[in-house]
Amino acid sequence: MPTEQINRLLRALTVQQRWTISIVSLLLVAGIYGFLEWERNASFRPLYTGLAPEDAGPVVQKLKEDGVAYKLSDNGTAISVPDDRVAELRLEMAGAGLPKSGRIGFELFDKTNFGITEFAEHVNYRRALEGELERSVMSVAEIEQARVHISLPQDSVFTESRQPAKASVLIKIRRGAVLPDSAMPAITNLVASAVEGLSPDNVAVLDMRGNLLNRPKRAGDVDDSSSGALEYRQKVEHDLDAKLDSTLEPLVGAGRFRTAVSADCTMNSGEQSEETFDPDHSVMVSSSKTEDTSSQVRPTEGVPGTASNLPDNTPRPATPGSTTSRKTENVNYETSHTVKRMTIPQGAIQRLSVSVLLDYDVQFENGKRVLTAPSPDRIKVIHDLVAAAAGMNFDRGDQLIVESLPFESTMNLEAPVSDAPVKTPNGTLAPVEQLKKDPKLMIGLAALLVLVLGGAIFAISKMKGARAATVVRTAPQLPPASEATQRPADLGASQSPSALGAAPALGPARVEALTTQARAVTQKNAEICAGVLRGWLKEEGV
Repeated sequence: MPTEQINRLLRALTVQQRWTISIVSLLLVAGIYGFLEWERNASFRPLYTGLAPEDAGPVVQKLKEDGVAYKLSDNGTAISVPDDRVAELRLEMAGAGLPKSGRIGFELFDKTNFGITEFAEHVNYRRALEGELERSVMSVAEIEQARVHISLPQDSVFTESRQPAKASVLIKIRRGAVLPDSAMPAITNLVASAVEGLSPDNVAVLDMRGNLLNRPKRAGDVDDSSSGALEYRQKVEHDLDAKLDSTLEPLVGAGRFRTAVSADCTMNSGEQSEETFDPDHSVMVSSSKTEDTSSQVRPTEGVPGTASNLPDNTPRPATPGSTTSRKTENVNYETSHTVKRMTIPQGAIQRLSVSVLLDYDVQFENGKRVLTAPSPDRIKVIHDLVAAAAGMNFDRGDQLIVESLPFESTMNLEAPVSDAPVKTPNGTLAPVEQLKKDPKLMIGLAALLVLVLGGAIFAISKMKGARAATVVRTAPQLPPASEATQRPADLGASQSPSALGAAPALGPARVEALTTQARAVTQKNAEICAGVLRGWLKEEGV
């Protein structure tokens, strides 16, 4: 019967063979199942990925109505359909207006509604603008989803009632992606450029965890200004500290000095005018001269009337008169002066304070630790080097302090192991030190050790060969057939190797007879013979 043959075959197998057959069968079944599952899933392709739950629901409902097989993955955010119907289903979904997400753009105005109010039209315009901005923000490779909210500016005849435009952007970054530093200014400027009256400072960008990704700088915002000034000051101090470390490390050594920098920076920017007068130098600016001349004439005499005014040709004697002359000269001098107009940049350094702490030098004399402070000349060199590297200006109040103190690591430094040669009490070098100082003696000793080791190996191999030859030459004497029924332990104890080794050599005929007898005994009592052989091997130590 086939069942009996199978059972017989299974009984003939060992435990290891049964386990091997079982494991191979399980692997074969798992492989076939995995291949069929892969073949079934290979025919599906994603229709949409990264869908929101409110968008995935209508799409799944539409697929159920059309009787299309689908699969959900990524916690319901991805929908897969048969490969040959992906393009067709995408067109059908687009015609049905699916997925209906918040990213609706200006296609909202494709259908004309004559009964719409002005307020509703204003709301639709804001929705369309937000949808277009969401699409633009999601076009960034690192952004998976985006939501944009806009508050349009409100105009008013009163200045205090006017409100500027504001916007907030909520983004979801793809898993494993990192936004570059230039992404935040790009997003804020993109949104601000698309909305009339919106400034990039009034755009807030957040992630899904509620973290503010950008820091809008608003006028009068003390907190942001203080944090920005603190970051700038820390950056200046870090750069100066790194410069001092790179300058002092080759001279002093790594870990043997500490530097600290404190910088006072001004975050105010503006213009400064300076006018300087020099009283020792004067310059003539203008010069003017004036000359006045005046004379006195004799008054007219006669009877008033026409006759007295007519020219009289009768000569009269000359009468003396007076003439006055005056000269005036004005010279203007001004003191020499200089006018300077400077623009003060933001973040200028007003004052620097630098401190340098140097470690002591350490030496060990007779196992004792000796600390030595740096010399004044060395401290002066380091002082001048640090002042030049940091660009310090002591006229503006900069301060530099260089001090030396032993570090804790130097105080706890252990004495190094002495490399001096070890000597015996009588003053001579130890044998090991003599070998180190004399290479020839070391080579001779190594050669002697090689010869001794080779001789020992050769002697051991010869002894083993002689022992093996003795065992071969002295054949063991098997017990008679009548004694073959004894217990294996008794046989092993009665016939020890020492007793067998002392037996005399046998002739060829006797050896052949004993061999035939041993074969017969072995065929009849195989277990007893095996026990005898095990006893012999155990006594020989094999």
